[in-house]
Amino acid sequence: MSESAEISPASPASPVSPVSPPDRHVSVVIVGAGFAGLGTAIRLLQEGHRDLLILEQADEVGGTWRDNTYPGCACDVPSRLYSFSFAPNPEWSRRYAPQREIEQYLRRCVARYGLRPYLRLGCALEGAVWDAERQRWELRTGQGTLTAGSLVMAQGPLSEPAVPSLPGMDDFAGEAFHSARWRHDLDLSDKRVGVIGTGASAIQFVPHLRRTARQVTVFQRTPPWIMPRHDRPVPEWRRRLFRLAPPAQRLARGWEYAVREAGLPALLGNRTMAAMGRKEALAHLHRQVADPVLRAKLTPDYALGCKRVLMSDDYYPALGAPNVDVVTERIARIEKNTVLTAPGTASGSASPTTADGAAHPVDVLIFGTGFRVTDTGYSQLLVGADGRTLHDVWQGSPQAYLGTTVAGFPNLFLMAGPNTGIGHTSLIYMIESQIDYLLDSLRFMRERRIGAMDVRADAQLAYNAGLQRRMAGTVWAAGGCAGWYQDRHGRITAIWPEPTWRFRRRTRSFDPERYTLTAARGGPPGTAPDRPTVRTAG
Repeated sequence: MSESAEISPASPASPVSPVSPPDRHVSVVIVGAGFAGLGTAIRLLQEGHRDLLILEQADEVGGTWRDNTYPGCACDVPSRLYSFSFAPNPEWSRRYAPQREIEQYLRRCVARYGLRPYLRLGCALEGAVWDAERQRWELRTGQGTLTAGSLVMAQGPLSEPAVPSLPGMDDFAGEAFHSARWRHDLDLSDKRVGVIGTGASAIQFVPHLRRTARQVTVFQRTPPWIMPRHDRPVPEWRRRLFRLAPPAQRLARGWEYAVREAGLPALLGNRTMAAMGRKEALAHLHRQVADPVLRAKLTPDYALGCKRVLMSDDYYPALGAPNVDVVTERIARIEKNTVLTAPGTASGSASPTTADGAAHPVDVLIFGTGFRVTDTGYSQLLVGADGRTLHDVWQGSPQAYLGTTVAGFPNLFLMAGPNTGIGHTSLIYMIESQIDYLLDSLRFMRERRIGAMDVRADAQLAYNAGLQRRMAGTVWAAGGCAGWYQDRHGRITAIWPEPTWRFRRRTRSFDPERYTLTAARGGPPGTAPDRPTVRTAG
């Protein structure tokens, strides 16, 4: 099928010319070439920005959809929502798109919108320091140094695998890897595989492991709530309709969005809707798991939605297979070819019990333990106006204004930053809202000849205090669990506690009154009595 049929029918960007190589100044540098980074670059080009650069440490674009290639990897957001609004794809093969199709979609967007000249692949950001005198970011990369007028961090929240530190792990004699670094070269057909973690990735690859590995032992710390997935192929007539009548696809997308938003009150404290969701999830569990002992292991003891609600039609049946064992005891330590759990054998487990606990023989360990969402590694690379890193400023509790700008870090924009995560709809909706805010910020700076914009600390503090007040009563604050929505201090810094359309309304236009604005050096401040106060540096 043609490229134009696969992404329709947005107008292509105008022809572009390559940017200058590293060691030169670039107006906007974007770090990361997943949905957030590519979407930002496309919209910048559409607005006429040509002096931009995308740094990507990998050898190809795609972000999490490039890295996560484990068996069964697919999106858990309906396909019609999981794409750029300006680049709809009528060719999704299933209601929930598989990994490979999403990765290919992003590559086609790169080609369609002419992003290749702006990409620097295999180029990791190694450090960034704000230079207040020159009003720019000084960047160190794997391919040299350069400076940027504005810096956009767009790695995304699911880019850095989280691997727990387990006693004795260095003594393990077998292979071990995270699901985001899947070892496709490893033959698991005659292996005893231990799976640590039962999150969104694990429930997708465990059913495949059950069919390929000799034995699978799932080490479950907390059972997830699981809803029916109801995945199905998209019929050809519907794909043809979307190709020929793009408004029909936009209407379907709008309907899907509305349906998703309608379910949000269950997470915000509506007890009736929460009870309905819990009833549906428990009915799904009872339909698929007949063994009462296994069913008890898989029944959560916290409120639905407190942790990420997962969707699967084949995970529960996989756990009931003869070659699969679910272990709920805490892992005490790892030995040469054994996972030793705390004293006491898991109910229904066939593993031998020792004086120290139950011994579970394994040849391979796979970590399905998620990602560093509230403890991002990039925060250690960014040095702000006062000489402190973002990591030092956050102190394990990330905060930003509108999830996008951070006090003390001028001209820095975070895509999918703190408190922009969602548990009910597509993150791309939030990212596109942030992109709008970024574009309007740059437009304001250009028109008023602003060299540096820095969100005021009091505005950021008030904004985040309001977020935490609105968290009260939500399932994330009162649901009785600890998940990746919370940072290490117990603050909920990953999730957005309101309908997403409110976030879009807040980010529709730049709000200069909440910023300290410094006039560009070498030119007039560009202020007028009816404009926000601009502090002239120097």
